[in-house]
Amino acid sequence: MKKILIIQTASIGDVILATPVIEKLHDFYPEAKIDFLLKKGNESLFDGHPFLHKVLIWDKTTEKYKNLVRLLNYIKDTRYDTVVNIQRFATSGFLTAFSGAQKRIGFNKNPFSIFFTESVKHKIKTGNQHEIDRNQRLVQTITDNTSFSIKLHPSQKDAARMSQYKTVKYITVSPASLWFTKQFPKAKWIDFISKLDKEITVYFLGSKKDREICNEIIKTSGHKNALNMSGKLSFLESTELMKSATMNFMNDSAPMHLASSVDAKTTAIFCSTVTSFGFGPLSSDAVVVESNEKLDCRPCGLHGHQACPKKHFKCAENINTNELLARIN
Repeated sequence: MKKILIIQTASIGDVILATPVIEKLHDFYPEAKIDFLLKKGNESLFDGHPFLHKVLIWDKTTEKYKNLVRLLNYIKDTRYDTVVNIQRFATSGFLTAFSGAQKRIGFNKNPFSIFFTESVKHKIKTGNQHEIDRNQRLVQTITDNTSFSIKLHPSQKDAARMSQYKTVKYITVSPASLWFTKQFPKAKWIDFISKLDKEITVYFLGSKKDREICNEIIKTSGHKNALNMSGKLSFLESTELMKSATMNFMNDSAPMHLASSVDAKTTAIFCSTVTSFGFGPLSSDAVVVESNEKLDCRPCGLHGHQACPKKHFKCAENINTNELLARIN
């Protein structure tokens, strides 16, 4: 096997959850050229990746389908031996089905799975296996049934740039989420930060869109030893900073997977979602903080909602911030 293409054009977290497939395929086929297709905006996750030959980028923002056709032509011209499609959407299935690869592997939920040479069952239910194991089942017939973990590869340059921030005792806080019901309430973050030891430095992480909520938490909490770094760091720089933190706090969101990728200490707050769906943290020192009250409405969905369907948001409001403090003490 000389040329392999992996496809995952979904969100940041989904791409990170696909990294064990890269690690495993490289381990079994160290001489193969492994390419990875993702959507524009996520490519910096793989800057300097030691096991990837090329990162293909699908720009969905302008001329989405023209760019899709261009990608298909490139894929066909490259003549991949194997295409592994981790995504379950039609567009990725289209690329896989008509790639011209001898082996076309994907999940049975994909609308184009009838054109795959191998279709693997994908099932998410309470108590089911972790997503990284579901993903690795795709390559089980061309490797084996051992499990590889999430892994990103921050460079020495990333480490050098972050070294100036590691001279103190610090924690990182990633307070935002794309989904309202996945995000620990701002007032709860403020309560937690206001109770911290004044000597602890807090680095706030996130995208440019998260700068406002981070500034509000810093200002209202009154914690002087805080720095808003949201929108200022790359994915790999954030990951490198997490690696040496006393603790990393976040929601059920992409930063949790960033932390897992370098086995960083993790405290993940799960509000409306549950770990039994298979998307929980994987670090060796990882704790999930969630409501102790049994709620009939939880989980209210696989991904989350823009508002609490019951209008009480008890799954978040019932969480005691002292549980977060205990992870530092």
